[in-house]
This record gives sequence, structure tokens and C-alpha cells, in this order.
Amino acid sequence: MPDRPFHVPNIPSAIPVRYVAWLAYDGTDYVGWQIQPHGRSIQGELEAVIERLTGCRTRAHASGRTDAGVHAHEQPVHFDLPVQLDLNRFLLGLNALLPPDIRVWRVRTAPPTFHARYSALAKEYRYHIYNGPVWDPCLRRYTCWERRPLDLNAMRAAAKHLVGQHDFAAFAANPHREVHGTVRTLLRLDVRRRGPLVTIVARADGFLYRMVRSLAGFLLRVGRNEVPPATAEAILHSRVRTARVPTAAPQGLFLWKVQYPRDAFRKTTARNRVVEHLSTVPPE
Repeated sequence: MPDRPFHVPNIPSAIPVRYVAWLAYDGTDYVGWQIQPHGRSIQGELEAVIERLTGCRTRAHASGRTDAGVHAHEQPVHFDLPVQLDLNRFLLGLNALLPPDIRVWRVRTAPPTFHARYSALAKEYRYHIYNGPVWDPCLRRYTCWERRPLDLNAMRAAAKHLVGQHDFAAFAANPHREVHGTVRTLLRLDVRRRGPLVTIVARADGFLYRMVRSLAGFLLRVGRNEVPPATAEAILHSRVRTARVPTAAPQGLFLWKVQYPRDAFRKTTARNRVVEHLSTVPPE
């Protein structure tokens, strides 16, 4: 079998072309987004397939580096190649060669100033909790389990204390690693229930390391009536991470979507159009 059975026709380019792909993946069997010395990573799988398709090595940059076991519903990734590609063939080739737990929703070109991480205006994460006496085995890879009944009104009351611009150092796993400080604007923190599934929706202009899982871990404590909702304010003001804020399990977390400015991408042309997977763009 030839090494590149799905080789994508390309035209050499005098300057590198920046491409953007939107990925969905099940992170259960990966060490996370970023390449690590040991274990499979989403980044490593994607870069290897791009090289097989184009013959070019590249470095893929994601909007955020998801941890081991964390999933993505829509993860934007950019990378540069010294060739112009047929985007239809490229998309088909990516989904043909990537493992079945990684898929590409769509791909397009972008101006060289676009950056998947630094051009983002806001990110949304969702954390899923299976709240029932018996954990549905079909959902165990995508939810954390809480057998005790959760007080959603208390969780929502605590969430209101956390929305807005605050120093979230107490909700970061390692606040000292944050180069740009620990102040973030949490635009939205909702708690929803549909049957036994409880979902925490967090949207912000940026998140600290493991901040969403820390918010979820704290709200779970509130939901179990271990601490009152107003404790959220005291924890915020302390700016110190303690055992009062546990980190929730990774498998319940999904990077849901990322928002960019409307002018982040150049106008589409016949070659510079958005190409979407035939299964349609995922619903919001």
C-alpha cells in the first residue's frame, strides 16, 4: 500500500498558507491535546496525518490545550503549509486517515495574523454530571458520576457569585504558572438539568489552568450541601487555592466552542472557502 493513498493535490506557495480546522474528539484514550514524551496525543495524530496527506511537516496550534481524558466538541486549530490545497480533498483525507475518535468538522484558510488561541474573544466549556443512583455505562466516558441528589438552586446561587471579572487564582490548579495574571471575566456560568444529566456551562474571555474543572468541583460541593453558596465570594477574595475547591474528574469536560471576531478570516473565494464535513456542522 502506498504511504499516501489519500495524497491531496497541492500547488507550491511562495509564502506559507495558514489553514484552520475545527476538530471534535473523544479524549479518553489520549494524553491530552499536546504532544508528550509518552502516549498518544490529539496534536500528534493530527500532525502525522497532515504530513501523510501533503508531504509537509507542520506544527498545529490549538485554541486551548485540553488535558488527558478531556473532550472537544469544537476545537479550532491552525497550522501553516507551503502549499495551496484542494480543501474538499483535504477534509475528506483528514477524516479518512484520522482515528475514529478524532474528526474534522470543517477547514478553511485564514490570514497569517490569525491565531487559534490569541485571536479568540471567548471560549465555552461544558461539564457533564450524571446525577443518579446508577451510572449509565454508555455515558461513563463523558460524564462524572454523582449518586447523591444535587441541589441545583444552591449551585445556581453560587454560580451568580462567580460571574463577572474576578481574580480566579483560588480556582486555578497552579496560579503561579499564569504568565498573564489570574484575572478573567466569566461571562456565563449556568447549571442545567435534563433528566439525570446536569450540565455546567462556563463561558469566559479566557480560563486558567483547570479552572473549569475547579468551578465544577466547587459547584458539586455546593450541590451536595457541603458548603453554602455564599462561600464562593470568600474563596474568590482569598485568592488562595485550598481543598475547599476540588478538581472535578476530567471525563465530564468538553471544550464546546470558541468565538472569534467577525473579521478574523479573510473573505472567501473559490479556493479560500469554508469546506464543511458532509455530516453538517455540530449544533450549538
